[in-house]
Amino acid sequence: MTWSTGLLGFVAGFLISVATAPVGVSGAVFLLPVQVSVLGVPSPAVTPTNLLYNVVSCPGALLRYRSSGRLRGPLTRLLVAGAVPGVVIGAVIRVLAVPGPTVFRAFIAVLLLPLGVWLCARTLRPARRTAGAAPPSPRATRALALAVGIAGGVYGIGGGSLIGPILVGRGVPVAKVAPAALACTFVTSLAGAGTYALLSVTATGDIAPDWALGLVCGLGGLCGGYTGARLQPRLPETALRLLLGTLALGIGLVYAVQVAG
Repeated sequence: MTWSTGLLGFVAGFLISVATAPVGVSGAVFLLPVQVSVLGVPSPAVTPTNLLYNVVSCPGALLRYRSSGRLRGPLTRLLVAGAVPGVVIGAVIRVLAVPGPTVFRAFIAVLLLPLGVWLCARTLRPARRTAGAAPPSPRATRALALAVGIAGGVYGIGGGSLIGPILVGRGVPVAKVAPAALACTFVTSLAGAGTYALLSVTATGDIAPDWALGLVCGLGGLCGGYTGARLQPRLPETALRLLLGTLALGIGLVYAVQVAG
């Protein structure tokens, strides 16, 4: 890793976390395309590198949320219990079944396009999307966390970034979802990164994370996440959610065009 690559990774991690931490997203979902297309991290090593970013970056925002006491609660425990086994399964699937860059880009497009539509629609028409919605039961929440954990293990985002919008759409308050989703992302990323490290011992190819780049990006995310969580009361939530949705749509469209071309 050159100094210019490291600086770019730090700045990217910082800026993304500043924008995403206030709404309970680690930012890895947006950092991954930067690693693939700009920093040149090979597939599938980009996935554990992204998980390493989560491990380093999440504590910055969690430190801010911890002071309010919102990290402790049943929702956090339910998300972790379901997502941890899911991210391990997703890591195995990523190494054994989705190694090719074309398939991986297609997966990114399929994942990000509906996520972007969901974020934008829920922001522009919140009353219609949440009216009459009841929070999911503990069993449904755990099952949803398992499914999202599998997707997160394949994609390298830990799962919390996906389950947050779904829970908010089902009527769970954002203030309750944001810290729980980040805590879930942190724990599942630890499990996912460890799984990839073990798989790299027996499997062939670029499976182990790029430790140096992951740590540098994570340090940027650590600073950015702390800053974003601290600025949360002063930032317009609607604008942030629309920005996240637009970014997800844009990145998904770029990869869809690449696959089609």
